[in-house]
Amino acid sequence: MHATSLHKTNINRYICPVNLVSSMKEDMYSRKERIMHSALNLFAEKGYSDTSTKEISIHAGVSEALIFKHFGNKDALLSHLIKAGYRRVLQQHRGMLTYKNAKDFLKNMISLPHKLVTEEPLFWKMQRRLSYMSFSKSQHELFIKPVQPIILKAFTELGYETPEIETEFLLLVIDMLWKKEAFNELEHPEEVTLLLEKKYNLI
Repeated sequence: MHATSLHKTNINRYICPVNLVSSMKEDMYSRKERIMHSALNLFAEKGYSDTSTKEISIHAGVSEALIFKHFGNKDALLSHLIKAGYRRVLQQHRGMLTYKNAKDFLKNMISLPHKLVTEEPLFWKMQRRLSYMSFSKSQHELFIKPVQPIILKAFTELGYETPEIETEFLLLVIDMLWKKEAFNELEHPEEVTLLLEKKYNLI
């Protein structure tokens, strides 16, 4: 065997294990992603209680044991999905709490439910189905909590007689809108947004 061939063989002895480890990591990562995507789909369509880890494993094309290896149990998998979902939302809407003026902020809040559901339909559909669960509710409350004082500030600046009541009402409307849109129960979302903008003299 030529020296060059021996040299290449020796190099491959070192390169191949590295490539193999890298390939295994990528495969493991992709399987974990498949589990998460399948769980999100099934929880959104069927609900949490009516979805088993066996169903998730079949949908994802992995063993049920792998789900337990990555997430421990179904509750932990759900918790991971919810937290990851809100992280994505916050990354996509980093300027959500940016306050330039009262009218622009209120307009952004009114249009937010439609934007959220359009960008992450499965996540919000899942959250709608899970709205009775304490963990799901608590995570959504953490997400929306920083918005309340800024909406109050906007209504106060605009001179509303009862800004606290207006704030409470708008938050209820926002909550209703994303839930309706998540289940495609709102036939004319753009018209509803326009109606609210007119109500608050934002256009």
